[in-house]
Amino acid sequence: MTQTATPGLSIVVPVYRGAATVGKLVAALSELAPVGGIEIVLVNDGSPDNSGDVCRQLVREARVPVVYVEHTRNYGEHNAVMTGLRHASGQYVITMDDDLQNPPEEVIKLYDHARLGAWDVVYTRYATKQHAPWRNLGSQFANKVADWLLDKPAGLYLSSFRCMAASVVANVTRYHGPYPYVDGLIMQVTQRIDSIEVRHFPRSEGQSNYTLKRLVLLWLNLATSFSLAPLRLAILVGLVMAILGAIGAVATIVEALSSDSIPSGWASTMTAILLVGGVQSMVLGVLGEYVGRTFLSANGKPQGSVRMVERGGVAEIATVTLEKMA
Repeated sequence: MTQTATPGLSIVVPVYRGAATVGKLVAALSELAPVGGIEIVLVNDGSPDNSGDVCRQLVREARVPVVYVEHTRNYGEHNAVMTGLRHASGQYVITMDDDLQNPPEEVIKLYDHARLGAWDVVYTRYATKQHAPWRNLGSQFANKVADWLLDKPAGLYLSSFRCMAASVVANVTRYHGPYPYVDGLIMQVTQRIDSIEVRHFPRSEGQSNYTLKRLVLLWLNLATSFSLAPLRLAILVGLVMAILGAIGAVATIVEALSSDSIPSGWASTMTAILLVGGVQSMVLGVLGEYVGRTFLSANGKPQGSVRMVERGGVAEIATVTLEKMA
């Protein structure tokens, strides 16, 4: 038999190089008994290993309803989460990674806190993060930047292990741009947000899929897709440099009028040229990033393209092919 009623909880798991861990994760989640029932949505984000085969097998064998969604290529974690949210039907939706660093047994704690407290969104925070030191520093930097760029509660840690009410999911998934940042979208939808502390385990298999390049690209999504602050900073820097330039011009005129021998001023001139040139390059770079993203969005760059969807429970499987998202 299959679960036909709307489940109380959907769990969205983006899968990338997760063949060794996703089966263990689904097995552990299948042991849970949340109020209203559970479904699991697995999104294969163009994984180069055999994660797809493992996920399709889980659709057929799992003791709880599993939805398998396959991207045509790798689009990134936040794009995969957006795809999963669109295929989740629960009254609450939890997003979590496939690497078992988030203990499955913490799912009920997170779900109940959101449900019983009537919170729109509940984030998790960790007493000790089991990531590499450079990754922890990157996360701290991203959260500090988010404090400045996003209208989020001060000190809130933005974790990928989060629970959202269906109403928030419905509003978040209205965004179809090619550069989603889930937390930025959440902050635009609601301020009824809480957080709880959960455990964080070391990665059981392989290495993190987040490289320095991926973290920088994620930061660019945060900085340029959901805030005008970089543009305003560029205006401020330009204004400061214009004031300094005016002061320098006045000083040069005064010096020329008051001195019989005018020094060549080569060092000061080169310093001013390099300083102004660097600022101009930075400002043009910020503007170029905004213009480029606007251009790609206007040209219809997809947020994600879905090759296949398989829905299954205990006995029934339905397959949809070549589903494409705007």
